[in-house]
Amino acid sequence: MKKLVLAAALAAAATTASAGTMEEPVMEPPVIVEETAASSSAAGIWIPLVLLALVAAAVAAD
Repeated sequence: MKKLVLAAALAAAATTASAGTMEEPVMEPPVIVEETAASSSAAGIWIPLVLLALVAAAVAAD
């Protein structure tokens, strides 16, 4: 009975010791986020300028 238990323990130890081979680690490529540039740097200034011109025209009309 002791030999059977010893053989089972050795078989269990041998299977866990040689469970597989070492694989090369998988490295994911870095994610690069590119911001898109606006079509014009002064594109956001047109609306306030138009509103200012309308207010100036309304003040000048009074």
